[in-house]
Amino acid sequence: MTLKLLSLAVAAGIGLAVFGAGQARAVGCVSGGAAGAVAGHYAGHHAVMGAIGGCIAGHEIAKHRAERAREMQQTREMKGERSL
Repeated sequence: MTLKLLSLAVAAGIGLAVFGAGQARAVGCVSGGAAGAVAGHYAGHHAVMGAIGGCIAGHEIAKHRAERAREMQQTREMKGERSL
């Protein structure tokens, strides 16, 4: 009973975090969470924990990709190249 209540609370928290956040803040979370939930389910019925981990990992990956793209853009601008 307590485990079900805890799982429900965690799922509600994830839902609020994903849908309550702006679009820019949720980048990577939805796709990472979905992949993590599937992986967690097949790894022993831990879909909620997998979704949490996938959301965090997906968000971090998206953040690093955006940072690299920003650095590349700055490098291009310093060299005087135009963006396409």
